[in-house]
Order: sequence, then structure tokens, then C-alpha cells
Amino acid sequence: MNDLFDVLVVGGGIHGVGVAQAAAVRGHRVLLLEQTRLGAGTSSRSSKLVHGGLRYLESGDLRLVRESLAERETLLAIAPDLVTRQAFHIPLYAQSRRQPWQVAAGLALYRLLARAHGEFVRVPRSGWDQLDGLATNGLRAVYRYYDAQTDDLALTRAVAHSAEHYGADIRVGARFLGAERNARGYEVRYALQGTVANCQTRTLVNAAGPWIGQVLGRILPGPPRLPFDLVQGAHIVTPGRLSGGAYYVEAPADRRPVFIMPWRDGVLTGTTETLYAGDPGQVAVLPQEIGYLQEVLAAYFPQRDRTPQAAFAGLRVLPRAEGGLGRRPREVILLADAPDPRLITIIGGKLTGYRLTAARVLARLAAALPERPPQADTRFLPLTPASPAA
Repeated sequence: MNDLFDVLVVGGGIHGVGVAQAAAVRGHRVLLLEQTRLGAGTSSRSSKLVHGGLRYLESGDLRLVRESLAERETLLAIAPDLVTRQAFHIPLYAQSRRQPWQVAAGLALYRLLARAHGEFVRVPRSGWDQLDGLATNGLRAVYRYYDAQTDDLALTRAVAHSAEHYGADIRVGARFLGAERNARGYEVRYALQGTVANCQTRTLVNAAGPWIGQVLGRILPGPPRLPFDLVQGAHIVTPGRLSGGAYYVEAPADRRPVFIMPWRDGVLTGTTETLYAGDPGQVAVLPQEIGYLQEVLAAYFPQRDRTPQAAFAGLRVLPRAEGGLGRRPREVILLADAPDPRLITIIGGKLTGYRLTAARVLARLAAALPERPPQADTRFLPLTPASPAA
């Protein structure tokens, strides 16, 4: 066992490659293990949004919203080919849960927290016929504001490519078998191309998303755990185009927020929230989820084709808590193995905040890492699309 790494990351989703990039640009020796392919899980099955989380204002998560809005602007600046600003519309009807004045107040606070590019307007009635066939029966008001959209898989690959450029060793098809803590950090075993290999790392980052529990179960001594649930979110892609932008609506069945957005050559509608208890690798869209999303689309765009051309589902990791799923905290949790951590497990997190999460992981591990001359700063490091094979 001759290999000694400063940081070893398990999981090649957006948070895993984000940590690998952040560590590599700081000069650390980095190894990332991904069991199938980069972005194979939730990082290619999200709602494709880079946003501040407008809905979290209602739960008082002002810090989360402020940080997410700042990260949105950072990604728009460093990844203009991957993250683009998008107009969003909030239609309000007689039966809507919120009044127009409440939405206007929320958008005003959103603008204040954004500090830049937080403008919003109330669309005049004369402009309603330009909103992609949006249903107008009972429509009271429409507000337009701006957030951003991305190709989540392309963004994950771009971050991974950047990490490799700065020296990170990314091994795809590598299955984490176990780790044991010792005086120098962790001794790690993994399988790659039918061969079992060992290496030593000063620090270990569990960024396995829905598989974090399995990873923790293979580490000795058993590290602390935090109860969490896997929550399935499904999306459908239907024919047609949306020229006016995206729409942030309420589901007729339960008044949950749902997005209807342009996506490539179709219309993306999502997401659902359903507790999931199976194998994370076997997650699939349920018939009732398709029906739920079709009902949303029919309520707001009754003339559109609702036949799914594609459907996909991802899993979110949410801390277990009382109340409905919509009330679960959405801030990322960094679970450490000790007060002087050598192991960090990333629980939850949003696509928008991956870069900030990575910086916080390294800050928690700083005492265990050697001083290295930094090569770059991810706040200003340009991201460019990687080739599909990357």
C-alpha cells in the first residue's frame, strides 16, 4: 500500500466532484471513487435548476436563500455555457393558496436578498396571451422573476473535468468496499476492474448521496449516523416548446409547488415528493407520479400534449423530522466522525450550492490536511462543457 492521498471522496455526483475540485485546486492529492458513472444518480435527475429557493422564504430559511442566490450568480459568471438565466412566471388564480400581495412581498424580499438581478414584474393582462397558452379562467395575476437553469449532468462532468485538470484522480467503475480509521486517517479498500486495491488517505468524504448509509456501514469503527429518509422526485418530459420561459405553479391535488419548464426540445414538469425505501439503484417513476404531473400540466396548459416522451426520478436525502416532507430542513448537513474529523458525510444539499458545500467540507477537514500552495479559487475558476465521454 504505497498510495497516500490527502482527500478521498466516495461518490461522483455533483457534491463529490465539487469536493474533488475544491481539494485539487488547493494543491491536495485527491482520489475520487465512483461505482458506475459520473452523475449517474440524482445529479442527472434533478429539476435542472440553479436557484435561490424562493419557496424557502416561507419557512424562514433566509440564510439558505441568500447563500443560494449568491451561488447562482457565481455559477452564472463562471459557467455561462452551462448555466443560463431564465424567466419564471407565477400565475395566481382565484383558488390559489397565496394572494397576489403575498407573492409580491415574497419576490420583493427575494430581490433584496439577491442584491443583483432580482428584478420582478407583474405581467399586465394584455401580456397574458403571450404566456404559452396558460389557462386564464379565474386567473388573477401573473408575476415574472428570474432564476437560472442548467444541464445538471453536463455541469457535474464539467466540475469533474476541472478537478482532473488540477490533478484529481477520478476512478470510474470503482466500488468502495470499506475503510478503517488509523493514526494517519483511513485505510480504504475498493474494487476496480475485478481487482481489490488498498490505499491510505488522511481524510475521507462520503458524498454517495442515496448510498451514504451503505458507505457508513462499511467504515470501522462505526461512525456517527443521523436518521434520514430518501425522498423520490419524479419528472416527465412532454412534447412542445415554451417560448415565454418557465412556470412555477401549484399542483391542483395538494397545492405543492411544481415547475413547468422548457427543456431541450420538450417541456419538463416536476417534481413529486414520495418516500422511498428500496435500492437506490432501482428507483423508477411510478404510474401515479406520471398521473400527478399530467394533472398539473393539464390544469395550467389544457391544450398541450401530455404524453410523456421521457420520465425520470431521482432521490433526495432529507433528515428525518416531524411533519410533512415539504417541511423538512433543506440545508446541507456535514456529519463528522469526531470533533477533529477525518471523515465527513454530506447529507442533503442542493445542486446550486455544491461549490459552497465543498468549501465547507474542506474547512471542517483543514486541521487534518497539510499546507499546500493553492492553484486556483473555485469562486472564479471558469467551467466549460466536457466531452460526453469525460
